Amino acid sequence: MKIKWFGQSCFMITSENGTKIVTDPYNKMLGYKLPEIEANIVSTSHEHGDHNNVKAVKGNFVHINESGEFSKDGIEIKGVKTFHDKASGAKRGKNTIYNFKVDGINICHCGDLGHTLDSNFVKEIGNVDILLLPVGGRATIDAIDAVTVMKQLNPIVVIPMHYRTKALGLIGYIFSKVDKFITASGLKVKEDDVLKLNQENINDYSGIVVLKYD
Repeated sequence: MKIKWFGQSCFMITSENGTKIVTDPYNKMLGYKLPEIEANIVSTSHEHGDHNNVKAVKGNFVHINESGEFSKDGIEIKGVKTFHDKASGAKRGKNTIYNFKVDGINICHCGDLGHTLDSNFVKEIGNVDILLLPVGGRATIDAIDAVTVMKQLNPIVVIPMHYRTKALGLIGYIFSKVDKFITASGLKVKEDDVLKLNQENINDYSGIVVLKYD
């Protein structure tokens, strides 16, 4: 499979047979620029403008924006309802974590998770091989809580998201840089433009993979 980051919480995951998943496409309110993209599956974790611009995606796709179990083009998806804050959603509302099974690998997208997980959440989410994890704080968990969630879900590979980059401009200063999470994690780090992996080579990427924004 291939995993490409478009900034914030938006990724394209492409399976070996060419099925494309787009997560949390954003509006132009951010400094990132979303290219023309097509997908078979689009997931949105919640209804904030930097995560729910489904109209930006082309193609005859299925839109998934709720908890439950789904299947499309050989991709199995489980949505687990969580919260955007530490007050059970009272401040920022609900958030859905999606665990996608692609090419036999479980990829968990945490959306704008705002809290650490208890044992019930961990059990419901299930096995995680690749974790797409917000680390920038302010609107999501911060670096320290992100390390806790990482340890709770115990993935092989962690890909950080939702942190400060140059592309965000001034708005980026409300978030921490990815460096804070990397330091707190104590894990080895790789950088890549597009992550290409499968069941045979996934352990070669063990640790943190920082995907570059073009």
